[in-house]
Amino acid sequence: MSTRLSKHALKVLFVTPEVYPLCKTGGLGDVSAALPASLREQQVDVRILIPGYPQVLAGLKYKRKVAEFNGLAHFPPAKLLSANLQVNASTSIPVFVIDCPSLYQRTGGPYLDVAGHDWPDNAQRFGLLSKMGALLGSDASPLTWQPDVVHCNDWQSGLTPAYLHFHRGLKSPTLMSIHNLAFQGCFAPELVSQLGLPSESYSVQGVEYYGSLSFIKAGLYYADHISTVSPSYAHEIQQERLGFGLHGLLSARKEQISGIVNGIDTIEWDPSSDIHITKKYTIRRLSNKQANKLAIQQKLGLEPRSDQLLFAAISRFSYQKGYDLLFEVAPKLLALPAQLAVLGAGDASIERNLVQLAEQFPGRMAIHVGYEEALSHQLEAGADSFLMPSRFEPCGLNQMYSQRYGTVPLVHATGGLIDTVVDYSPEALKNGTASGFQFHDLSPDAFFEGIKRVVAAYQDKDIWEQLQKNGMRKDFSWKTSAATYREIYQQLARAH
Repeated sequence: MSTRLSKHALKVLFVTPEVYPLCKTGGLGDVSAALPASLREQQVDVRILIPGYPQVLAGLKYKRKVAEFNGLAHFPPAKLLSANLQVNASTSIPVFVIDCPSLYQRTGGPYLDVAGHDWPDNAQRFGLLSKMGALLGSDASPLTWQPDVVHCNDWQSGLTPAYLHFHRGLKSPTLMSIHNLAFQGCFAPELVSQLGLPSESYSVQGVEYYGSLSFIKAGLYYADHISTVSPSYAHEIQQERLGFGLHGLLSARKEQISGIVNGIDTIEWDPSSDIHITKKYTIRRLSNKQANKLAIQQKLGLEPRSDQLLFAAISRFSYQKGYDLLFEVAPKLLALPAQLAVLGAGDASIERNLVQLAEQFPGRMAIHVGYEEALSHQLEAGADSFLMPSRFEPCGLNQMYSQRYGTVPLVHATGGLIDTVVDYSPEALKNGTASGFQFHDLSPDAFFEGIKRVVAAYQDKDIWEQLQKNGMRKDFSWKTSAATYREIYQQLARAH
């Protein structure tokens, strides 16, 4: 059963390099499924455009060809396929897939080869995604379905607004969403002509960025509106520290920037119905959470101690995520009445250091290198507290999953973490808003002081239970955020 849409529904093409469960490397994959699903429930006819990686073609049934492009200038022959992605029991999303074997049919990930190196032709691969997004958003489209707005996501679709800007016929307005400004899609300047952009686009007032072609700058410069994934991050990227060289452009466009906190998939992430966890629980049956703690301790080889606070961390192992800070404080953390479980992969040196640390503290620290969806659910349900020492975090999802699961987060006060986690104080606890802990100075000492605050609160059962319940009562669904996106689409369509 799927949501019935009015024939007058607003039409949006959602251009993205990944979508869960077909392809996911991070939060964008989750957003690209959950936001369109919520939009369709709010009577927006949103359809996804995604590259045809092997896992995408394998994961979609009943695909049909809707267009063929044998003479698309600057790009190899490609087909456009149509299918439906069932994201939950009530909602399926129409998906357009770019079937271009020479660019997408290969072993490895969406952006990296099996050795972890960038695909050398990423400019062409995501240039084609951008070009197809622009094509479908213009009067050159071979489809009868025409979007009122083209919603682009991160650098991989950043050339779409540029292509549309230079298209001489009818075209849709564009919204450019920044999920993480640190990833910019920078390539050699000679690719400007190879990707079919006019030479005049390569300037400071265009796609040029410190001598390179920047996909993300193209999107930010030419899009009709810009969004990012939290109000605090929208402010931070207009400053030098987190603007990554684009703060001047973003500050100049501040009137066209909206900061909208991501939601989460509250069907997929629900402790009362989660198929991955040992024992389901609710705010009224919070004691059932303890069974999940025991189960994850046993699974990971930790001492089965109910009296010790179990910290969890799930993330890409990277400098951005603050895992070097975690490594520095871990020995002191493990000297407390506390345990640590880590899930993730990434930077080889961080990974190696954490593995060696876990070997030094058997039964007290465990690490699982890689990513497993089921294990991430089990950790969220079984842990007492979740650690997010990110240097910067545009939005973050795990701190919201954690609160929904009664797993109290400790976060660095940055970006979306500020906007979604209310720091503990007696006053905030009393008025029902406190749902976690923040630390402000980005240092091992400040991080460890935050950890000690968490351990102290855990030892007071009344305070801890109130923090858990406050977090579990929060509405992290996409409903409000999707409504805000819908308003932006309507404004863009009207103005256009």
